[in-house]
Amino acid sequence: MKVREITSCIESFAPLTYQESYDNAGLQTGDPSAEVSAALLCIDVTEEVIKEAVRLDAGLIISHHPVIFGGLKQLTGSTPAERVIMEAIRQRISIYSAHTNLDAVHNGVSHRMAAKIGLSSVRVLSPLRGKLRKLVFFVPVDNAPNVRSAIFEAGAGQIGEYDMCSFNAAGEGTFRGSEASDPYVGEKGKMHSEPELRVETIFPHELEGNILNALVDAHPYDEVAYDVYPLENVYDRAGMGVIGELEGGMDETSFLDLLKKNYGIPMIRHSRLLGRKVHKVALCGGSGGFLLGRAIASGADVFVTGDVRYHPFFDADGKIMMADIGHYESEQFTTEIFYDLLLGKFSNFAVHLTEVNTNPVNYY
Repeated sequence: MKVREITSCIESFAPLTYQESYDNAGLQTGDPSAEVSAALLCIDVTEEVIKEAVRLDAGLIISHHPVIFGGLKQLTGSTPAERVIMEAIRQRISIYSAHTNLDAVHNGVSHRMAAKIGLSSVRVLSPLRGKLRKLVFFVPVDNAPNVRSAIFEAGAGQIGEYDMCSFNAAGEGTFRGSEASDPYVGEKGKMHSEPELRVETIFPHELEGNILNALVDAHPYDEVAYDVYPLENVYDRAGMGVIGELEGGMDETSFLDLLKKNYGIPMIRHSRLLGRKVHKVALCGGSGGFLLGRAIASGADVFVTGDVRYHPFFDADGKIMMADIGHYESEQFTTEIFYDLLLGKFSNFAVHLTEVNTNPVNYY
């Protein structure tokens, strides 16, 4: 398969437009048109991972953390990132990373964390804004069902747990076709009025091309009248962190034990125990300390994340129990997301989970 076929599959699930401004998700090295027979999945790309890819004949490495994060001004092999890039190029291995876009997407990193401890009613903790568009178009009444079906199939009309959402208002459209036109109704050169529906729906901005193509293909008119408006509405199917319910609840120490067991971690840094039951849990993979205020405002009993600095533990004290399980530990199941996604799309493509522990933090 070509590298671009694999990366397009990932980006259809986790669009690059969802990444944070500081991030560098996407193809790090390699030729998008290169043929590969296998992919190796990891959190971080290290020199040991490159060797593993060579041994497995995996021409593509898919990682969570980008190798090129800041700007590289030289390639001399003086840093781990430089050595990885140089060896990947030498071995003709492509590297692709899905980072904060995979954090933000529905069923991404934090959702997988929630699933591992059995949370229910999981929803986004800090939804994105400015990612939705409104589509308005006009269509003959009899053709409306077919056109609506086409755009819904392309991804329009999703609001929370509802799909195929639209608003329809009856009206009258008027037009006059030139001699070069090919009118579906009416005659060239003559004013025509037609009973039409004004159809309104919304969609995530990254689907705009597909939805407009579906609209034009399904619409009977040779010139389709439509408008696309940017919206500031919250998009609750994408964003950072999640919050969910722990069925039945449990005491705080039992919850910490659950984290240790289900995440396979040796220790947890946490704020003072508050002596209350844990029912509602907020989580964020990676460095999620910036969401502490959101977690408190949401009414969560516990906030689970990684890389928490010293002073936020004071901010949490008395309001919420904060559990720092480690950056790598909170993101360790990211490779499972890649694995499920690729095998679900390409059943005959070889996908390997790395056996290299790339966590740079050690515990004594």
